[in-house]
Amino acid sequence: MKLVLLDCDGTLVDSQNGICEAMTYAFSGHGLVAPSRAATLAIVGLSLPEAFAVLAPELNEGMRAALVDRYRRAFLELRRDPALHEPLFNGVRAAIDALAARDDIVLGIATGKSRRGIDRIFEREGWAERFATVQTADDHPSKPHPAMVHAAMTEAGVGPERTVLVGDTTFDIEMALAAGAGALGVAWGYHPVEELREAGAHGVVETSGSLPAAVDELFARQERAA
Repeated sequence: MKLVLLDCDGTLVDSQNGICEAMTYAFSGHGLVAPSRAATLAIVGLSLPEAFAVLAPELNEGMRAALVDRYRRAFLELRRDPALHEPLFNGVRAAIDALAARDDIVLGIATGKSRRGIDRIFEREGWAERFATVQTADDHPSKPHPAMVHAAMTEAGVGPERTVLVGDTTFDIEMALAAGAGALGVAWGYHPVEELREAGAHGVVETSGSLPAAVDELFARQERAA
């Protein structure tokens, strides 16, 4: 059996509008200038405390904790707004369907989102039965710490040579490599392709339609190297 772990925001779901709006709300509520959209998207994938440490290193820990709390409350409110559109990226559903139909692959999630956020996506997309293991920021250190990958491999009963992680940020790539797993970047996410390659990605998938083939190719490379 092989394990394919997928990041969520920026890999499966285009959630940038909600993230940026919540970030603006968090900062402006404390009379602070919100970071640029580019700066906000650059920290997608980190757990919230680490994200605010990057975005506002000059603030003390108490103020950053207040920003985290306000961001979380803003995001919950935004989720109730029917105008908020956080779609799957084009072709992602078909790619997940193709991988889930395989009897030699199990799917998993490794994300900086909360379990509550993942459950909302699963309910919306009907994915509750698609993923055998779900690792979130609720239970693990922030990416790029490899704890999520280690836990997912343990639950799936596979080793790193039979595990591939797919993500859109350098944090995903670094996390996979730290766990000894394969690392695939995606070109449609929030970190530039060149940064994914520099972080050590074993490959970068250009379109979601080519994801299953790219996964197979990397697994074959890992088997030859074993």
